[in-house]
Amino acid sequence: MRLKIGGNKIMKSRKLTALLMTTALCATALFGCGDDEKDTTTKAPSGNEPAVEDEEITATIKVWSPSEDQAPDQGEWLQTMCEQFNTDHPKWTLTFEYETCSEGDAGQTVSQDPSAAADVYMFASDQLKTLVNAQGIAKLGGDVATYIQDTNDQALVDSVTYDGAIYGIPFTTNLWVMYYDKSVFSEEDVKSLDTMLTKGKVAFPIEDAWYVQSFFLASGCTFGPDDAPAINLGGENGAVATKYMIDLVANPNFTHTGNAAEAIGKLQDGEVNAAFSGSWDLDNAKKFLGDNFAIAAIPSIDVESGSGQLQAFASSKAIAVNPNTKNMEVSVALAKYLASEEAQKSHYELRGVVPCNTALLEDPEVSNDPLFIAQNETFNNCSIIQPAYLTSDNYWTPAADFAKAITSGAVTADNAQEKVDEFNTQMNDNLD
Repeated sequence: MRLKIGGNKIMKSRKLTALLMTTALCATALFGCGDDEKDTTTKAPSGNEPAVEDEEITATIKVWSPSEDQAPDQGEWLQTMCEQFNTDHPKWTLTFEYETCSEGDAGQTVSQDPSAAADVYMFASDQLKTLVNAQGIAKLGGDVATYIQDTNDQALVDSVTYDGAIYGIPFTTNLWVMYYDKSVFSEEDVKSLDTMLTKGKVAFPIEDAWYVQSFFLASGCTFGPDDAPAINLGGENGAVATKYMIDLVANPNFTHTGNAAEAIGKLQDGEVNAAFSGSWDLDNAKKFLGDNFAIAAIPSIDVESGSGQLQAFASSKAIAVNPNTKNMEVSVALAKYLASEEAQKSHYELRGVVPCNTALLEDPEVSNDPLFIAQNETFNNCSIIQPAYLTSDNYWTPAADFAKAITSGAVTADNAQEKVDEFNTQMNDNLD
């Protein structure tokens, strides 16, 4: 049976416990929570209908997106959607300024000077805490919050929620999958990494902290919820994961890399037969694998305690509103439209961005796509929502350094328990 976001309520219990949502999120028409922080809603209905403007507005709206969303050879998705939004709002005379900023760079770029940032921008939800702390992202309440809750799986709502408030409108899931050569591996083979390593070569970005945690989680380690931060990658389970990775690195059919781009590059000319990355590497994987291209959810591994499922960090990519915008009503309405069912369908058709709006999950054009299936299966069954409290001090740098110590041979089977416990203590000592 094809798995899909929102199709199995039980799957939600497998995500990290999310921050509690307040039930009285921003109930008023324009300012919903009544505190000193800037809350925003739009007067648009809860669906995709155009907003009903109370007054004529002439404004210039600055919008940031990845360059691919604005590229002529990829359909100029952003420009197309903004002009359609303009058409849908005849009482608003809008001029758009388009600038480039990727979702992954938004947290750092906006935080440098929120007052100079775009009115509407895209961001990866793992940067939400940074954006909130920088006062560079507006709360979304009222009809917009209801719309987000009604059109997304709860795990996606959780991904854009911080301290009980919603801050973004998701338009796709953000995680990684597996690309492989179907002439080397069968659909059954790719369910197990250990089976794959008996039949072909695999590249994995184990030195990247966004990927290495999957081995710890497969071995029974955990991350605490955002309201009770705790990193539990040590102890017996941590040693099991460490020893597995030591053996993995020593396997002649396994190639370790520092990042996903290097791993995908090794698919070229058959240097390896499988590699791991996100949807952004889809075109490269297709080019390198040709007619033998295939894609799947991430596999399980065999550790001392039995079979364990690799678990990716999952988040979303979402549309945000700058609380410093001079045109809040317009900016919120535009953000909602750029993440709407119509815009997500167009994003998929032009750029292959997998939608997350629940209305599109049963659309045959989308739901039969192998990338859609692999990405949703990974999100539903092989992931946890990435904790918001992870920083370069308490996770990202220590995790990358520990992985490099494994690949360099500094961590061995003999000292695995000692080293992983030191690693875990270091991370927890730096938790906020």
